[in-house]
Amino acid sequence: MLAVSDVSLQFGDRKLFEDVNIQFNPGNCYGLIGANGAGKSTFLKILSGEIEPQSGQVIMNPDDRLAVLKQNHFEYEEFEVLETVIMGHKRLYDIMKEKDAIYAKGEDMTEDDGMRAAELEGEFAELNGWVAESDAAILLQGLGISDDLHSAKMSELTGSEKVKVLLAQALFGEPDVLLLDEPTNHLDIKAIQWLNEFLINFNNTVIVVSHDRHFLNNVCTHIADLDFGKIQLYAGNYDFWYESSQLALKLSQEQNKKKEEKIKELQDFIARFSANASKSKQATSRKKTLEKIELDDIKPSSRRYPYVNFKMGREIGNDVLTVTDLNYTLEGKQLLKDVRFTMGREDKIVLLGNPLAKSALLDIIAGEREPDSGEYKWGVTTSQSYFPIDNEKYFSGSERTLVEWLRQYSPEDETETFLRGFLGRMLFSGEEVNKKPSVLSGGEKVRCMLSKMMLAEANVLLLDEPTNHLDLESIQAVNEGLTAFKGAMIFTSHDHQFIQTIANRVIEIREDGTIFDKLMTYEEYIDWQLKESK
Repeated sequence: MLAVSDVSLQFGDRKLFEDVNIQFNPGNCYGLIGANGAGKSTFLKILSGEIEPQSGQVIMNPDDRLAVLKQNHFEYEEFEVLETVIMGHKRLYDIMKEKDAIYAKGEDMTEDDGMRAAELEGEFAELNGWVAESDAAILLQGLGISDDLHSAKMSELTGSEKVKVLLAQALFGEPDVLLLDEPTNHLDIKAIQWLNEFLINFNNTVIVVSHDRHFLNNVCTHIADLDFGKIQLYAGNYDFWYESSQLALKLSQEQNKKKEEKIKELQDFIARFSANASKSKQATSRKKTLEKIELDDIKPSSRRYPYVNFKMGREIGNDVLTVTDLNYTLEGKQLLKDVRFTMGREDKIVLLGNPLAKSALLDIIAGEREPDSGEYKWGVTTSQSYFPIDNEKYFSGSERTLVEWLRQYSPEDETETFLRGFLGRMLFSGEEVNKKPSVLSGGEKVRCMLSKMMLAEANVLLLDEPTNHLDLESIQAVNEGLTAFKGAMIFTSHDHQFIQTIANRVIEIREDGTIFDKLMTYEEYIDWQLKESK
């Protein structure tokens, strides 16, 4: 059991937490959600003891062990991979090192050394030390770190491999409390699948921060909502929290709606969500929890969601895009090789594979860079709007206000009132519309770029990682806005749910620059990938 009692923390004039009281119980996985900057990572640091609250306390059973996913990927450069994983259980690792030091004395061992070694051997056995290396190896294999790397130094690994080793370190030894901050970052499909299964079958307490809604939906039994310095617990996964809170908000706003109708609609919603639980251990537990929910437990969310709505200025014809034998090389590596495909009016294409190659292809068909050879041709009825992964050139050095910045991308007859209202719907309210574009945060720049694209009313959207820097609320809004879009689209993303709900076609750019192209959903592609890898 892990609990916080009357915890408060303030930085300057800003209160992050005020008298927070919450308890996390074994057997549950809690998804900690909140807007960017709300203090999710800081709260995990308070739980781990890395940051002291200004008042209140963190309470944990004295015999329980807490493990944290480390964020410093260079902390263990001189250690071997297998040893780094075992270091996740500090007491076990300390015993191993002390034992080795005693036995290294050889004939110089004293009687006291022998007695101490015997004590250590007893504790070593109690902590399952004899299977520590094999347990660590199993974790590494599950995450895709091959056996030949287990004895390598951490400094020899790639960045994504280091992330996997640190994740294995946090998972090692069945900690009583597990704190994970964005654990799916930099993981490939197979590693994410494995982590999903691991956490579903994990019997202790997990608290996780993630922007991956599909991951939160799979592993979470509860959502811990951080808002206005407080944390409120809700049973169910992220989708249940979102849909139920939105339904409650809608019904609370309709004052003339009879209470009986509200009760019936909410009851139907709970029943439908409970019935959809899969056969997994985690989902079965969640189903039982949902069945116990009372109507009063469902409350409207106070969160603000941007209004994302892409309209087409003109209908799109059947002839959208033809790409013929495109080749492109960057710094000696061929990113695109003889790429050819045609695009139809109903295609929503997700690009997968090499990030540099995906961005290069989008840049080329958006007219931002030239291919080495080959050509592309847009249909005469098409109009395109592009969201590049690097949008800094649109904002750097600008001394305009946001209203003036947006005006340059809008029809000439749009009034300042219209532009202010448009920005307001994208969560720039009041005096925020007078900000300088150059001082915006990453998430604010993304919302501005989306505003620019919506004003263009293009019938083909090109988007390179449009959810980068966004909080869950904005990701949800962008996801719904693009799902409703009637035009054609080519996009990249690492968000499972985002891809699955939008894409109807997959183009994977392989390492040699050639492509795999098929009409299929993202989950069909994942199933195909997993079968191919066996």
